[in-house]
Amino acid sequence: MHSAMITGAGGGLGRATALAFAARGCALALVDIDEPAAVDVAGACGNAHVIVQDLTAPGGAEAAVARSVAALGALDIVVNNAGYGAGEAFLDMRETTWDRTLDLNLKAVALICAAAGRHMRDRGSGRIVNVTSPASRMALPNYLAYAASKAGVDAVTRAAAVALAPFGITVNSVAPGMMDTAMQRITERQLAAIEGRNDIDVFLDERTRRIPLGRRTDCETVASTIVWLALHAPDYITAERMNASGGLDKD
Repeated sequence: MHSAMITGAGGGLGRATALAFAARGCALALVDIDEPAAVDVAGACGNAHVIVQDLTAPGGAEAAVARSVAALGALDIVVNNAGYGAGEAFLDMRETTWDRTLDLNLKAVALICAAAGRHMRDRGSGRIVNVTSPASRMALPNYLAYAASKAGVDAVTRAAAVALAPFGITVNSVAPGMMDTAMQRITERQLAAIEGRNDIDVFLDERTRRIPLGRRTDCETVASTIVWLALHAPDYITAERMNASGGLDKD
């Protein structure tokens, strides 16, 4: 039985990923700051432990890994999914937005990769999957903190893959694109307001038409990509960015 730690497991992509792993018999550590949400997902998964942890608190990232290892006994897989994003005009950017975004989306990811890497090194194997975004490659003046944080995740993924490769550990990322989550809906309304758009349905339709496949994805589809990287991908694949964005992100 594989054991997996998933951050941001209380909703959206984290929930879908937890359910997908549970369906394959994995033991889970569900990390989230929202205890009721995580408990709900754990109930749906069965063999799952709830780890209530603020990843942005001092030592929070390392504590999440240590507590997950203690609960599961070992850690084969880590999915860095927890994230935060806020739309704000470039000329009105706030320090608090940058701090919260980088602390959760970037610093916590790097520190979890290192902490999990130390544990996996001693076991001689492991797989880490980070959630990035097409935003990391776009010029998004009204969504800059988020875009920059995901560009940082790409850098962390590459560096961690090289650092951990000698120990049999792979590190890859998934770029979901436009996906139906609460954060996506909130952010798009913020972006529409910044642009002075009151026709939210038209605004959303315009954004959807930017996707070559002509439709948005869902959490379950992206979760299946994460599961493939964590359980089924050949162990020679590492430092890879897998686009699950309908062609929005291109390599």
